[in-house]
Amino acid sequence: MRTVPSPPEKGPLPGGRSGGDDSASRRRGGELVGFSLHAAVPLAIALLYPLLPDYHQGNAARILVLATYATGYNLLFGYTGLLSLGHALYLGAGLYGAGLAVTSFGLDPVLAWLLGVLLAGTLAALVGALALRTTGVAFMIVTMMFAQAGYLSILHWNRYTGGDEGFVVPTVRRAAGVALDLGSGDVRFALALALYSCCLGIAWALVRGDTGRVWLALRDSEERLELLGHDPFRHKLLAFVLSGLMAGAAGAAYALLFGYVGASFATIQYSILALLWVLVGGAATVLGPLLGTALMFYLVDIVSGYTTAWLFVVGAVLVALVLLAPRGLLGTLQHRYRWRWLP
Repeated sequence: MRTVPSPPEKGPLPGGRSGGDDSASRRRGGELVGFSLHAAVPLAIALLYPLLPDYHQGNAARILVLATYATGYNLLFGYTGLLSLGHALYLGAGLYGAGLAVTSFGLDPVLAWLLGVLLAGTLAALVGALALRTTGVAFMIVTMMFAQAGYLSILHWNRYTGGDEGFVVPTVRRAAGVALDLGSGDVRFALALALYSCCLGIAWALVRGDTGRVWLALRDSEERLELLGHDPFRHKLLAFVLSGLMAGAAGAAYALLFGYVGASFATIQYSILALLWVLVGGAATVLGPLLGTALMFYLVDIVSGYTTAWLFVVGAVLVALVLLAPRGLLGTLQHRYRWRWLP
């Protein structure tokens, strides 16, 4: 009787490594590359700063603070797909919370900054609890209405807020009992870079972990996520509050670093600007908001120096970008070249 040989057992691949181990190793390698890249960006900015002319050194701190705001907006819009038109409310809350705490109550700048962040986070939790009961266009309108109510409140209480003109925050010389001269451009840059680096690290950790995967699943299909046993409302509210906290951190930092608080930061314009910065750099990419903020900042700065019709030029550039790179600059690179290590 002829014996049929049994098929060979599946063992490790040549080199002593199984297919699963090889895949896991590649994944860990990709994550290490991604982490190294994101950690290298703040370091590269710090090394480049001394080489910049004075004008661009002054712009660097502003761009980093605004990029912090855009990074928070990206958590909500890029990863959960929720389009808010009212995020200027939280930027303004942080701005006025910190500014009034210093000028009206004489609080230490560190406490003032924390108060601004707390105020923005509280507002985000309250607004999110109501707005997230709607979807689609209704969600956009509700968030915009809350932001407009905040802006009109600033104008109404102009005795305390300064109304359209705003008010100047005295230059900070000491913080937490330590000499800290925010009149120095180098100090402002260092603090702005530290703030952005912290928010960048938080965003990277969130989107590379289970929270980020849940958010992406939520963006793709809320019903499917619910079938898997997750509560969509809770995860959307988490993203909303974290986004509001980062917006408040940026607003409070802007008031203290640059010494100005004004109602223009609470207008719908700054909600739309955050959306544009994220779209240009690449939604659902951690570094996209920084790239988009820097490019848009200098695009407006350069074009407005040549023509009063700078909005037309900026609009044309945005239309071209949407046609050529619909996922944003980093998003298009990520999709086209399969850079999965770029979260």
